[in-house]
Amino acid sequence: MAAAGGGTMNRQPDATALLGLYRTGEADPLTVAEAHLARIAALDPRLNAYSALSSSVLEEARAARDRWAAGTPSGPLDGVPVIVKDNLVSAGLPAAWGNPELAARLPEHDEAPVAALRRAGVVILGKGNTPEFAVEGYTGNTTFGTTGNPFAPALTPGGSSGGVVAAVASGMAVAGLGTDGGGSIRRPAGYTGLWGLKPGIGRVRRGGGLPQVLLDFETVGPITRSARDLALIHGVLAGRAPQPQGAPLRILAVARIGDAPCDPGIRARFDDSVERLRALGHEVRAGELPVDLAPLNEVWGQMAEIGLAHLASRDPAILGAAAQKYRDMAGRGAAVSAVTLYEALSRVFALREAVRGLWSHDAILMPTAAAPPWPAGDAFPPRIDGQEVGPRGHAVYTGWVNAAGLPALAFPAGLSEGLPVGMQLVADHGGEDALLAVAQTLDMRQAPEPVSAM
Repeated sequence: MAAAGGGTMNRQPDATALLGLYRTGEADPLTVAEAHLARIAALDPRLNAYSALSSSVLEEARAARDRWAAGTPSGPLDGVPVIVKDNLVSAGLPAAWGNPELAARLPEHDEAPVAALRRAGVVILGKGNTPEFAVEGYTGNTTFGTTGNPFAPALTPGGSSGGVVAAVASGMAVAGLGTDGGGSIRRPAGYTGLWGLKPGIGRVRRGGGLPQVLLDFETVGPITRSARDLALIHGVLAGRAPQPQGAPLRILAVARIGDAPCDPGIRARFDDSVERLRALGHEVRAGELPVDLAPLNEVWGQMAEIGLAHLASRDPAILGAAAQKYRDMAGRGAAVSAVTLYEALSRVFALREAVRGLWSHDAILMPTAAAPPWPAGDAFPPRIDGQEVGPRGHAVYTGWVNAAGLPALAFPAGLSEGLPVGMQLVADHGGEDALLAVAQTLDMRQAPEPVSAM
């Protein structure tokens, strides 16, 4: 099945293969960058993945080509074209966050994760669209418009890293850098047949970026087309290569969160994933999540509102230019008392203690989302499996992982009605290497192909 712009997605090399081609001289970064710019010109008018393109792409790629020709690549990702989510600060490009005021500002520095990629030699193609302030599960804003899913452009790629996944899945970037404050890497990766890693708190250093509206819940991680790329890029971000892990895991498979609905097609792929992991030698036991999430859920929605209120106090111009619903959220956040905030944080800390040791399991298996992709311009699906749900009904599997500060791997789990389905493995603190090792065994190199942008 051909993807737009020529060729198929499966024929496009991942970052690891591309670096091998650079090494042998069978490809060079300049030619690859030119091909990506051509693909962006052909596909992005329909998908709207990019909120900004870098003016220095060809200059950076030419320098990388010359370094490879001289046998002196600057780092482990030299010449690899990547897209960076538009809430991460990158020199020479706005960190717009979907906001018109920020879109007019031009940073002169890279925040820490972007700087790490830059030192490794990446060519930054541009910024990936995101909902304003990256606090919703779809990708659209009044500044740059709505992003479509490469498998069905009328549907959402999820959010808030929707621009990044749309670019990577459609071949408009080799890999991407995203953030996950409540599932914003894992759900979009699942909706587009990609791999994503949400590192645990503190594993990837932040610093020099935009004000945080989600405290330490939001971490930075890679989005890729292969498991091996995920390990490669995470190693750059974390400052150390993942260590090999070979022991089978004890996995708790949790299909449902309480009585929250989950789409039947997703549940079927969940069952397939259980059998797949068992076939790989892991011990998989079905059960319920051994913690009550109700106390967290009662306060979780307030955290973004409080964060936006704080942002409004620090930089009123940003909220002044924002869409009305975010100004309303900030208003509600400003009305929250210090005692209420303290209670919310107390519940977060209680959850972090409750998950310590992961109840004697090595990992928890869950879907990345409870609903398949919905119309791209809608913030959330109002019904799942015939049941009415609220704004976070599709996201019930992910937010608790952020509150707990745990690492989680998103991996492709096949298709349902022609659309990708994602699963996640959640590990205990420090479990990133174990997750990446499992990913290597799960990667069959048969990623589904987007049929959209034709």
